[in-house]
Amino acid sequence: MAGKPARPTNAIDQTRRMLSLVTYLRERPGARVGDVARAFGITEDELISDLDVLPLCGTSFRGGDLLDIDTDGDRIWWHNPDDVAAPLRIAADEATALLVAARAVSTLPGLREGDRQALLRATAKVEAASGEAAGASSRLSVTFESEGGVFADVDRAISERRRLWIRYYSPSRDELTEREIDPIRLVSVGHTYVEAWCRRSEARRTFRLDRVAEIRILDEPSAPPEVELRDLSEGLVQPAAEDPEVVVEVGPGGRWVAEYYPHDSADELPDGGLRITLRTPDPTSLRRLALRLGRDGRIVSPPELADSARQAAREALAAYDGLDGDGDGDGVQDRPFDRQEQGL
Repeated sequence: MAGKPARPTNAIDQTRRMLSLVTYLRERPGARVGDVARAFGITEDELISDLDVLPLCGTSFRGGDLLDIDTDGDRIWWHNPDDVAAPLRIAADEATALLVAARAVSTLPGLREGDRQALLRATAKVEAASGEAAGASSRLSVTFESEGGVFADVDRAISERRRLWIRYYSPSRDELTEREIDPIRLVSVGHTYVEAWCRRSEARRTFRLDRVAEIRILDEPSAPPEVELRDLSEGLVQPAAEDPEVVVEVGPGGRWVAEYYPHDSADELPDGGLRITLRTPDPTSLRRLALRLGRDGRIVSPPELADSARQAAREALAAYDGLDGDGDGDGVQDRPFDRQEQGL
């Protein structure tokens, strides 16, 4: 029976579960969906979601090497378990890449010690089987950017159910803020995000990991209110019907806005542009879009947002004129700056 999960699941826990699921299904052909869901402590919806992913896995991307697993909603059938059960042989370059990646992951800060030791044991086995490739891999190393450390800390906080303190950069406001958050889950939609309950705003928020300037795991337990996890299959940004409506008009050079921003409508204009109607919980975040568009677009409504965008453009122009009139700081104005280009 479908329902809410007992607790949030992070990416590492889901990977462990799916690996165990392959072994479980191999030993139980025709297993019932309800029985498997109970055995793994998940809902039937979560199990079906896992089963949608498994057919994309296998020993290669050739059709016969992928897991042929399906369900009729009642039972689960694995049609080619013997075809994909043969021992996998990897080439020297594949072994090198695998060993380098494994060693790099084992150094991630915040990785649970049990996971680190399991990874090191697996790495040692691969080294023993790789021969000369193991020697080549020892001369290579990978250093993760800061997002890797943030990911590890968030994953650990989710696993240990602990609160996080972060310094977070908000590009729409161009400011760093300090927040305490109760992490709910990690999600990857183009970038990697943590969905969390923000104690500052007392609401659910989504934070992009590469915008976290600093992070600490706190001793306080994480206790987010019970919230229904959003379906992100349609993307991370999913405006609600009650969000404020914003109308933007763009010229031919700004038509990309309709491709990158979820919108209610995009009507053709005579000049080849678009009149785009969209919704956002934070209309002020679109001022940066207006500045980016320049002569290729303008905010039409609401009027106060349009005025705010024009004021931001005037302030930018004032700073520009304060240099020398052409913005290059050489004291020579190359050409008059066309304020019409900024919709002023």
